[in-house]
Amino acid sequence: MKTIGFLTGTAMLATAGALPAQVITPPVAGVTAPSQGFPTEPGSDYYLANYDAYEAYLKQLASQSDRMKLVDIGKSAEGRTMWMAIVSTPANLARLDRYRDIARRLAKADGVTEAQAKALAAEGKAVVWIDAGLHATETVTTQSQIHVLYRMLTGTDAETMRILDETIVLFAHDNPDGLQLVADWYMRNKDPKDREFRTIPRLYQKYVGHDNNRDSFMAQMPETAAINRVLFREWFPQIVFNQHQTGPAGMVVFVPPFRDPFNYNYNPIVMTELQEVGAAMHSRLVSEEKAGAGMRSAAPYSTWHNGMVRSIAYFHNSIGLLTEIIGGPTPEKIPLIADTQLARSDEPLPISPREWHLRDSLEYQWSLDRAVMDYAARNRERLLLNIWRMGDQAIRRGNRDSWTTTPAEVDALKEAGKAKKADEGFVGSNSRAREGMVAPDLYKTVLQDPAKRDPRGYILSADQRDLPTTIAFLNTLIKNGVDVDRATTAFTVAGKRYPAGSYVVKTGQAYRPHVLDMFEPQDHPHDLEYPGGPPKAPYDITGYTLAYQMGVGFDRVLDGFTAPTERVADLIAPAPGRITGSGRAGWLVGHETNNGFILTNRLLKAGVPVAWVKAETKAGGRTLAPGAIWIPASAAAQAVLSRSVAELGIDAYAQGRAPTATLALKPVRIGLVDRYGGVMPAGWTRFLLEQFEFPFTVVYPQELDAGNLNAKYDALLFADGTVPTVRGGPYPGGYRFDLPKPAAIPAAYRSWLGEVTTDTTLPAVKAFAEGGGTVLTVGSANRLASLLAPSLQPALVTKKADGTLAALDNKTFYIPGAIVQASVDPRQPLGYGMTATVDMFFDDSQPFRLADGAGARVAWFDNPRPLRSGWAVGQEKLQGTIAVADLDLGRGKLFAMGPEVTQRAQPYATFKLLFNGLLYGPAVAATR
Repeated sequence: MKTIGFLTGTAMLATAGALPAQVITPPVAGVTAPSQGFPTEPGSDYYLANYDAYEAYLKQLASQSDRMKLVDIGKSAEGRTMWMAIVSTPANLARLDRYRDIARRLAKADGVTEAQAKALAAEGKAVVWIDAGLHATETVTTQSQIHVLYRMLTGTDAETMRILDETIVLFAHDNPDGLQLVADWYMRNKDPKDREFRTIPRLYQKYVGHDNNRDSFMAQMPETAAINRVLFREWFPQIVFNQHQTGPAGMVVFVPPFRDPFNYNYNPIVMTELQEVGAAMHSRLVSEEKAGAGMRSAAPYSTWHNGMVRSIAYFHNSIGLLTEIIGGPTPEKIPLIADTQLARSDEPLPISPREWHLRDSLEYQWSLDRAVMDYAARNRERLLLNIWRMGDQAIRRGNRDSWTTTPAEVDALKEAGKAKKADEGFVGSNSRAREGMVAPDLYKTVLQDPAKRDPRGYILSADQRDLPTTIAFLNTLIKNGVDVDRATTAFTVAGKRYPAGSYVVKTGQAYRPHVLDMFEPQDHPHDLEYPGGPPKAPYDITGYTLAYQMGVGFDRVLDGFTAPTERVADLIAPAPGRITGSGRAGWLVGHETNNGFILTNRLLKAGVPVAWVKAETKAGGRTLAPGAIWIPASAAAQAVLSRSVAELGIDAYAQGRAPTATLALKPVRIGLVDRYGGVMPAGWTRFLLEQFEFPFTVVYPQELDAGNLNAKYDALLFADGTVPTVRGGPYPGGYRFDLPKPAAIPAAYRSWLGEVTTDTTLPAVKAFAEGGGTVLTVGSANRLASLLAPSLQPALVTKKADGTLAALDNKTFYIPGAIVQASVDPRQPLGYGMTATVDMFFDDSQPFRLADGAGARVAWFDNPRPLRSGWAVGQEKLQGTIAVADLDLGRGKLFAMGPEVTQRAQPYATFKLLFNGLLYGPAVAATR
């Protein structure tokens, strides 16, 4: 980690000459003000500072102020430096190592007594993280951070001095690449009235755009990994303030607290403190007559999902804050909305309609930041002690019998209470209370059923089907500060023998809430708009248990146990694979590991023959399931294999003779379909293809429409959202926004314009498939699949009066982002390497029905209760429907995947369905 201290001689930035008539932040001698450090003062109408200018200004501030230390925390996806400005008094900055160690010891809590914790809290400084720019088109946060920094470096009022003395504030920028893209795009037009960023040509994070705030528990993007390292492995802030926009309609800003549901895994102190901070923020705005703030019901945000910057903080005993504010460089108007004009608890001070400028948002943001910093300063010792208390309570709960009460347990209690009512002695005069009372002894028998105890820990045996994927799962935990142990020798727990190299994750640790949330199923409440009404949409998804999504094998251990282990110090590399056996005909590799696709792609790139064995085969004393990879012996194959097996954690078995009945693979030319502006699932898929070394080219609709696709591609991949859906039709979802006119954008991007259409694109894609091409459709893109193959139709639909189909209404069927179990046929090439059942992510997806003899079902639902994690209404309707289908189209193939099998690059357990399809389709077409 590089640090820029208080250097001198830094080159001054270009200035605009005379200061504008109305400076947003007046200059103070000795430190360059925003109005002096940029061509135009950030916060001015029609101006955005880009990351280059922001970075240069940070370096200039660090050279001029002794209240700031500038730290390099990592590189962005495009290689830019991510800077974090640490702001405090010079005396505190001189002792940063000590204060960081205090924060670590209190947050991790292990081995720290209450007396020691109180002493450390008395000595330590509150640590506050305040970021900017995560979502790059939400421009207020970066432009305001420039002013907040300057004011904190130059202010001499009592509040500023108290904040500096009692706190260490970490000001960070989350998305340098996005800021550079958006600001440059906005400023490209000379006429200010023509400036906009609605039409940026691609996602504002290299791969995932807005979903960079859904990556927190996976930490796959480099920016997320850098943020998480600071938050949970280096600095352990007690408050994490993640700033966003846009605010609720007819208002200015959403400020916590949030609406329910409340996640049942984290410590309630997090929520009570969050409400304290939220109250301080609202009180400051109201006291300063800054109207238009709302909370709770004013917006849909909840504290359920673990995947966001502010929400993952809850599972690490930190207060996670989110604000959503209006504003931008182009002035706008606050509309008059009648329902926002009546003051209420969640909207205490309504705002009148008015013109709004970016500088207005900056002043609101300044007040909110000040309120958070002031709260931290005034509650420094309590914040530090409470983060220790939460960690200590987590450790103690993990080391004794404990229970987590979820909606399922409450429902069971109510059911048991029907037969066992409370004794009248407990009933008061409140008739409503009387209705809900059940016998008190049910608390022990139902809510504390010994069989439903929380685990003391999880054991992940070293003999996993796909150990490299298990390592990837463990690394997500380590990136988030979770303690992971590795067995030094074999051991036995609960009568089961585990080999050396197995991993143990105990729940007796400070970050127990995060551990439980990654291993245990989420039980989302049945949340309705009103009794008997439709479901209330969650904020994001409801079920995401990562161990399920990644197909990791683990044992839940309910009783205390010991094992001969050592702490894993940092990210784990897969155990090196080996080449065993003495045969000279070639090598066999099992199909179980996802890393096998990397090996296959390397071999194909090197021009080495590779095939799949169609039947079971034996090698190295093992029975390999259908789909084993066969690599005929050659010097080129030996070179790739020797280099790859150790790195990838794959074993290869030398054979004396070649297997029979194989399917030869071929190098594939993949076209990954996207659209102008970028589709996030396509971006996630692009990331995955790169990680697993599939060769691909991004394809836009104009190229599809031009036809002759077989000359360029073997497979076309349509991710969720890349095919326009019909509003109110059978395939929910899709990403739609108006495209710019060609003349309004640079010529380099005009070929990206266009949409997938039934008139032009459909015939071209159909000709491609019939000519031997492979078409893969995922999620809402299956509208195209049904048009290509009318024998494949959406299953959960109703017929409208005009004869067209519509998806079932939400009261009948609703699975808003959850994990369900599907059956798989691993004897089919699309299912090679998979188990007979798989946990599959399902998000308002549409399964299929196939006409008799029209194709093969590869994955399907045969259980009336397939829900594994999350929330489902009408889940029984999935029974008998198809999740993944394999159809012939002329000489080619169509693989339709209803659920999102690559959702946010998390469900490693279902990646094989897509990866197999990319290789299998072109391979079988070559035989026709």
